[in-house]
Amino acid sequence: MKLIDTLALVLVVVGALNWGLVAVAEFDLVAALFGLDFGETSAITRVVYGLVGASALWVGARIPALVSARAQLARA
Repeated sequence: MKLIDTLALVLVVVGALNWGLVAVAEFDLVAALFGLDFGETSAITRVVYGLVGASALWVGARIPALVSARAQLARA
């Protein structure tokens, strides 16, 4: 797996956990990390959210290649 795939997967997991916290506890981890209240945004949080979204697109587009690589490893 390429470094960019790993970074994208990490960002997708972070984004998913953040949305889970928003749904369950009304807590926005990204905003809190940057000293903001729930629902507030700043330039840096928008960059983080944008990177999470771009990562989701990347991972979605790479799913066939990632599954194929994993299947090849399993056969080896």
